[in-house]
Amino acid sequence: MVTPAEENFKTYKIAEKKALEIVAAMKSVNIKKTDIEVALLVAVFELHKDSLSPETIGAIVQGHLKQIIPFYSAKAKPAN
Repeated sequence: MVTPAEENFKTYKIAEKKALEIVAAMKSVNIKKTDIEVALLVAVFELHKDSLSPETIGAIVQGHLKQIIPFYSAKAKPAN
């Protein structure tokens, strides 16, 4: 039996895969990294704009970063 947490993670992985496909498509047409970054952040604000204040949306982004940064820090190669 699948737990709610497992189901949530499965759904998240579907969304993550789609987001990475979008980034790959954007990179394939030589869009600047900064433009991709800003566009993705705008997408987050657009996702929530009808129900949350910009300040709350920003706090959500910052909260997600606090969770994601340690994951990528642990995977980072040490500088030689």
